[in-house]
Amino acid sequence: MPLRPLCPRCPSAVTESGGIWACSHHGTVPPLWRTSESSYDAFGAHLGRAEGFPTYLPWPMRPAWRVTDFGVVTADKGAQATLTAVAGVTEHDGPVEVVVVSEEPGIGLGARCAGTVHSDPGAEIAGSPPTVRVRIDSQSVPLWAIGTAEEAGVDRSVVAGEAGGRWLWLVIRPASAIMLLRTDWRLADVSGMGVPLLELPFGGPPPSW
Repeated sequence: MPLRPLCPRCPSAVTESGGIWACSHHGTVPPLWRTSESSYDAFGAHLGRAEGFPTYLPWPMRPAWRVTDFGVVTADKGAQATLTAVAGVTEHDGPVEVVVVSEEPGIGLGARCAGTVHSDPGAEIAGSPPTVRVRIDSQSVPLWAIGTAEEAGVDRSVVAGEAGGRWLWLVIRPASAIMLLRTDWRLADVSGMGVPLLELPFGGPPPSW
């Protein structure tokens, strides 16, 4: 399934002219390349476009959890953001989905997925203790709770921080499932993982964002 170019800040398609991509709502933007169906082959195309930019997944994947969505923001400057989404079931929260975004400042993909007002979370995390921590390899990464716009019927928690010099966002539905992050939640950059990715389960409905 091919990857389609979309706006990283809204659901609109983008058009290309002379190497410049543009959205009718946000003007010139680097395109978000996203698949319409999560599969191993499409994920391989995603990793090829990401060209080594970190693509984070919870690792190891929990039993019966699946990769439901992924995307990469890239244009002539190379990759600038990646997104993955996983879904599964927990005893306490029932169906759960987790979206992970790693991005350069100013891209706006994390804010779109989170439903926040600002493109970057910097102003909201200054001078306060972190809400949770996740592990990436041997690093403990602090994350702060981020306020979201009021949307009827949206039950989610959003935390964000910095990992590897880029913004790291986690969007978790339902909001109560943020307790997962208090149980030594681990992320791994799978961009160079190779053979273990053959075992990844794909499929299921993508998150709405």
